[in-house]
Amino acid sequence: MNRTVNKQEILQGLSEAVVEMDDQGVVDLCKEVLDKGIDVYTAISEGLTEGMKRAGQLYNEGQYFIPELILCSDVLYTGLDILTPHLRTSKKARKLKMIIGVVEGDVHDIGKNLVKAMFTAGGWEVDDLGSDVKLEVFGDEQKKEKANVVGLSALMTTSMLAIPTAIKILRCSEPVPFILVGGAPLSGQIAKQYQADGYAEDAVKATTVAEELLRDKPD
Repeated sequence: MNRTVNKQEILQGLSEAVVEMDDQGVVDLCKEVLDKGIDVYTAISEGLTEGMKRAGQLYNEGQYFIPELILCSDVLYTGLDILTPHLRTSKKARKLKMIIGVVEGDVHDIGKNLVKAMFTAGGWEVDDLGSDVKLEVFGDEQKKEKANVVGLSALMTTSMLAIPTAIKILRCSEPVPFILVGGAPLSGQIAKQYQADGYAEDAVKATTVAEELLRDKPD
């Protein structure tokens, strides 16, 4: 006889499936969420998101590495693709918005994609501009989207030289966002020289840095 699976077990299962990189498991459990009428926001925040946070913790502990995080984020997006169309507007849902892209002259987007996954898991709305983004596009997009944070990524020393220009463009936007930078050739010291608001050495820390910037923002 089949045992009835309760809501908490489904939420736990979603979390485990993300951590274990189990794509089919997430698909099956998301279908159960919809079939059983479980609140979609709860399934995302307490299931999928919790799993991605746990994957981030495993990364910090040295048990997971970039390839594992990429696979976990792929599973996260599989679940989000199924559940998000059924998500009703909720007062509980956060309204924070981020624009992210790899600056002009650089097509390396693995780091950017991981940052996007971590922000999405954290409840942010993420506008992904992709890679090799012309610098003026960041300013144009900010004027349209009015994001809280703009993330600029570069993996090459040649392309990172474009970041100060992108920052100057964004400082002329309205409203002016917090500017977060990251990528292999960058450091906290370089970020300060470029007059960025924050620097994240990896995708897991990026959301923490962004939330600290917003929390410390004067009223």
